[in-house]
Amino acid sequence: MIELEKAHAQLEELKLGAASAILDSRLQVATEKNLTYVGFLTDLLGAELEERHKRNVETKARLSKLPYRKTLEEFDFSFQPSIDEKLVREFATLAFVHQTTNLVFLGPPGVGKSHLAVALVMEAISQGLSAYFVTVTNLVNDLRKAYHDGRLDTRMRKYLHPKLLLIDEVGYLPLDPIGANLLFQLINARYERGSIILTSNKGVGEWDELFGDAVLATAVLDRLLHHAHILNIRGQSYRLKDKMKAGVYTAPAEPNAS
Repeated sequence: MIELEKAHAQLEELKLGAASAILDSRLQVATEKNLTYVGFLTDLLGAELEERHKRNVETKARLSKLPYRKTLEEFDFSFQPSIDEKLVREFATLAFVHQTTNLVFLGPPGVGKSHLAVALVMEAISQGLSAYFVTVTNLVNDLRKAYHDGRLDTRMRKYLHPKLLLIDEVGYLPLDPIGANLLFQLINARYERGSIILTSNKGVGEWDELFGDAVLATAVLDRLLHHAHILNIRGQSYRLKDKMKAGVYTAPAEPNAS
């Protein structure tokens, strides 16, 4: 018993708290399964590493400012047959991040753009990559304030540092000239240096209207889409599927998102 207490104390001193917490139960399992000393040690340290990984993911997810947690396993691919599941799971390997390629999800509200984007960000965090989430409205407002305060370069680094930046909800509101220019500056600065996942309810053909400037819209699209995969999602809103089934809601015709 004294030796067991000493082992607990040593594990705590080595900051192996998870291993200390499960030491007694893992000793019992090792006895029941007749594990070797190496087998027991591997099992104990494996549990410690797993717990540390979970804590690390939780911390990075919190710092990423994700509004919620989603996974690909939670996504109903059968409800959106326009989505190539195999391709999306290929994105989950994160090869696109290592290649500094962008992902652009286009489609009407409720089809799963943000769910897929957030799930890929969570996968990136799980694999140890830095990531950050921001809606385009909050992004532009933040950069505009920094611009007026004379600290744009410093604030811009916040969005340049992550390996993966998720810009959500592009297109719901038009951008004023300053906001459009600031978004261009960010996309230009990340060009071939860091990956962007962008979601929009507007087809790229409608971005002239969004930016209020055809030349600027073309410049943004040139950098955003040069190295990019575009997923154009067609379908009805997942959030309204039950109301549609009940006949209390009829979906409007889908806009052209090409």
